[in-house]
Amino acid sequence: MNILVVKANNRPSSEGISSKMYETFMERIQDASHLNIRVYDVFEEDMPYFGQDFFSAVHKKQNGDELSDIEHRILTAKQKAMDVLAEAEVIVFAFPLWNFTIPVKLHTFVDYVAAAGFTFKYSPEGKLIQLMTDKKAIFLTARGGIYSTPERAPMEMAITYMRNVFSGMFGMEVMDEVIIEGHNAMRDKKEEIIQEGLKKVSEAADHLVKLTFEEVN
Repeated sequence: MNILVVKANNRPSSEGISSKMYETFMERIQDASHLNIRVYDVFEEDMPYFGQDFFSAVHKKQNGDELSDIEHRILTAKQKAMDVLAEAEVIVFAFPLWNFTIPVKLHTFVDYVAAAGFTFKYSPEGKLIQLMTDKKAIFLTARGGIYSTPERAPMEMAITYMRNVFSGMFGMEVMDEVIIEGHNAMRDKKEEIIQEGLKKVSEAADHLVKLTFEEVN
């Protein structure tokens, strides 16, 4: 069973809670012999931002023209992101909420894989057709404030965005999601909030190991 873990926080786990969630999850699944685990760290990968360089590269490639260094890099990076996503059966995302949304490096990963004919397509009538309904997703995310209330929920554009893209647009089944929130807003309960959340991360990891073991046996 191929598992892709997308790590999207470069802060140390002593400071970044979603980094700690990532470490906790990895510790729980690393000894599962039936899992083929691949980590894609968006902060370690060479990922030029999606923009005109990409469109210029596509145009040049179609016409047989020589690519610049950044044009070559962005085509290579985009293909790698698509390849690792295509080969995985379960994709785990560990990411924080920064300034109400996901880190720009994670957004670049989304930009790379959100490609018509790969993750989605349109019918002749213009209807969206999801192309990744055979895959599952797990979301692990942390946010220091409280965004689960009706008043604050409209400001949350991290896990909401990820759900809309990977489930709503690509068609992946959301297998599990763990949200740790409020640890900065409620300092007196910080450790309690974090530890309770990490327990849920461990449970999500155990669920993945158990479910995938049953599927391959």
